[in-house]
Order: sequence, then structure tokens, then C-alpha cells
Amino acid sequence: MDVVTLFYQGLLVVLEPQNLMYCFIGVFLGTFIGVLPGIGSMAAIAMILPLTFYLDPTPALVMIAGVFYGAEYGGSTASILMNVPGTPAASITAIEGHALAKKGRAGVALFSTATASFGGGIIGMIVIAVLSPSLAKLALSFGPADYFSVLLLGLIAASAVSNGGALKGIAMVVTGLMLGTIGIDLTTGDLRFTMGIPELRDGVHIVIVAMGLFGVTEVIASIRTATSGKATQTVDYNDFYPSKDEWKSLPAPILRGGAIGSFIGALPGTGQTIAAALAYAVEKRVNRRRKEFGTGVVPGVAVPEAANNSATQTAFIPTLTLGVPGSPPMAIVIGALMIYGITPGPRLLTEQPDMFWGLVASFLVGNIMLLILNVPLIGIWVRLLKIPYKYMYPTIIVLICMGVYSLNNNVFDVWLTLVIGAVGYVMRLFRFEPAPLLLGFVLGPLMEEQLRRSMLLSRGDPMVFLQRPISATLIAITVAILVFALFKTEQNRRRRRAVIKTNQGETQS
Repeated sequence: MDVVTLFYQGLLVVLEPQNLMYCFIGVFLGTFIGVLPGIGSMAAIAMILPLTFYLDPTPALVMIAGVFYGAEYGGSTASILMNVPGTPAASITAIEGHALAKKGRAGVALFSTATASFGGGIIGMIVIAVLSPSLAKLALSFGPADYFSVLLLGLIAASAVSNGGALKGIAMVVTGLMLGTIGIDLTTGDLRFTMGIPELRDGVHIVIVAMGLFGVTEVIASIRTATSGKATQTVDYNDFYPSKDEWKSLPAPILRGGAIGSFIGALPGTGQTIAAALAYAVEKRVNRRRKEFGTGVVPGVAVPEAANNSATQTAFIPTLTLGVPGSPPMAIVIGALMIYGITPGPRLLTEQPDMFWGLVASFLVGNIMLLILNVPLIGIWVRLLKIPYKYMYPTIIVLICMGVYSLNNNVFDVWLTLVIGAVGYVMRLFRFEPAPLLLGFVLGPLMEEQLRRSMLLSRGDPMVFLQRPISATLIAITVAILVFALFKTEQNRRRRRAVIKTNQGETQS
């Protein structure tokens, strides 16, 4: 069957009342949480995940996806009105968006982000519908050694682009791999690293890790950096829509941002922030109004939002077809699928076609919902930003604890979440990014399984990873990325030392 027919069948799936309802709930809650300053899509998915355990896989995945791109939609609101990004990618939108708000044109900025987000989301949806079947067919030829190399590439790529540097990123990946080994070894039945604690026999649940690292940690960090709980800009509905010239300036940035975001999002382990930053940098060079960038221009608001949301959609391509997270939030999606007994990979498209194409079609339905919701509800989001932090953040912590407790009705899980959150905050102070840890935690068991299969089939010969062409190519790419990342890290370190020496010399003189 061709892509159009499969997409139509997926549309029938998502238009079923149950799936349609959970799609709406997902995008609404995602937008709601995304608007809150500093929380982000990771925390949004982590907070919603326990609710999906009581659903069938298809509505659960549709709801999780809705929360994901809904949070990316909502993240721009706080960045424009308060210059406090709701998500990391929204920090790029804040450059032009907040400048527009200072001019009294916050409504134009918000309307432009909604339009650009819709356009970018549709571009990403088309890309995932066209590319996923071809990539899945290619992946069917993969053996255990090839899968191990793909997972290794995803982990190294994610650690290489970590904000803290390649070495810190790798350290976090290794920590996640070690955390994923806690519990009963499914092959031998031995207990590993449980430290005599009965509650750890089944391992650490992904919800506990996700909520700790991206829920509790985000709240602590937000409390520490919070200065005000109120939006500093208001929305003038008399000046809400862009001018005629601004309307004409929107399509090209949306297309460019959507194309860049689709490409970056499809690469394992990259994410929306890189896509938004790269798209903004490119637009700043090619746009005819490039000299005005930084002062508040509509194309500068549109291009990162289009890239952000197209990358959000295409992050599902490697996640579902290869089992490698396209971005850190996709690690939670993989964990959710594994909880349902569904292994992400090339066979997903043939074994679960209704779920896959229903998810793809939900991107269209969800983006339409978001476009309809965001424009009239902007007033509500503005009022939400006026809630004092002293009420907002304790409420979020309570919701996190309730969600974790509902997993096993065990207080130990709540304490473990709070401990992981506190440790995550300390790591963040030392510029250790939590996203690579989560990727290592989720992919660790999968890597271990493929490593064991490879070694069994090769009778213990490690050269099997270099003898297969696909595996050897992937390992070569991995080594190249690792070497380049370490080189850039050392280069940046030398630059910082040179700047420090220069400053010290000027002080002494």
C-alpha cells in the first residue's frame, strides 16, 4: 500500500472517539505544562506517563506524543512574555519574541509562533510519513551486531552534543548504563546492584528516573533562578495579527525552519534545541531583513518555532524505526513502549501498523487542535503565568509524588524520586546534563541484549562488530564523532584558559 492509503487508515484510527479524546487531552496538558517557565517537555511527559499505563498502547502513545509537541508549542509563551523559556528550544524564540513584546507586540509574536509551529509540525509529519517505511525496510537487514552499533552511535551522538562537554556527556551515559543494570539479570537470574533493598529487585522504573531528573530537578532549578512569578508583558488584542508585509515574510522562514528541523530531528540524539538554533543562524544569514535580527522581527520568531516543532515530529523516525531515541524525550517513549511489551524497531510498522499510522495521523489532528486552542487561549496562558511561584512549584512536586506513588503504591519510590531529583540538581550545578543519563538508562538493557546475542552468534569473537559492513560503518562514524567532540572540548578548554590568563594579566597591570 502507498503512503497516502496508510495515512488515511491511520486517520481513521485517530478519529475514533477514544483516540481523539486522548489526543486532545495530551496537547492541552502539554501546552499547559509547557507554558510554565523552566519545566519543559521532558518533565511534562514524565508527569503524564503514569496516567498512560491504564490505557491501550495506541491512545497512550497518541497522548504522550500530544504532550510532547504540545509542550513545545506552549514553551514559547513564557519566553515571549517573560523572557523565561518554557523549554530549552524556546530560548531561541525569546531572542526576537521578547524583543517584539517589549515593543508592545506580544500578540503578534504569539500568533506568529502558533502559525509557524503549525507549519513546522505539518512539514515534520509529511517527512515521517514518507521516510519511515523506507528506513524500516533498510533496518530489517540489521543483525544483532548492527543494532548494537546503532544504539552505541545514538548514545555517543547524544553525549557529544551535551552542553557540559563530551567527557561529561559520556560520564552521564555510563552512569545511565550502570543504573539500567540494577535488578534481576533476565539471562542468569542473579541480583545486580540491589544493595539488599527488596524494592530494587525489579530495577528502577523509568518514571522514577524521568520524574526525578526532569521533574524534581527542573523545579529546584526554577525555584533557584526565579525572580518573579508574573508576566511582565501583556497581550494587546487590538494589535494581535501581523501586518500584510509580515504575513508575506512568514512562509519562507517556516519552510526553511521546517526543512532544517526535519533533518536535525531525524538524527539520533540531537533534539529540538539544536534544530532551532541552527535554523535561526541560517535565517539570520539569508533573510533580507537580517540586519534587523535581534530587534524583534517576525521571521526571527517563526523560523526557530518551525524548526522546533518539525524536529519534534521527526524525532519519532529513529525512535520507532530503529529503536534509537531521536531526542531525550523519545527515550521515555521507548520506555513506555517496552512497558507495553512492544519493542520499537523496523518490525513495529508491520506488527503494529494501526498504532504507527494512527500516531502519524495524530500529528495532523493534534497540530490542528493546537492551532485552534492556542490563539483563543492565549489570555488564559497569560493569567497562568501570573500565578506566584510559591504556589506553582509545590503543586508540581505534589503531582510528581502522586504519580510516582501510583506506580506500585510504595513510598520508597517517592523517596527514590526525590533523591534522584536532588542528585540531578547537584549534577546540573557542575554542568552534567541529565538527558544523556536517561538515554543510557533506557538504551542500556537493549544494548546489553544485542551485545549478548552478537557474542553468542560469533562464539565470543568481538571482531563480529567490524566484520559486518553496516556495523563497521556505524562504529567508524561513532569513533569520528567521539574524536571530533573530544577535540572541540579540549579546544574550548584551551580558549577558556587563555581568556582567564588574559583577564588576570589585565588585572595585575
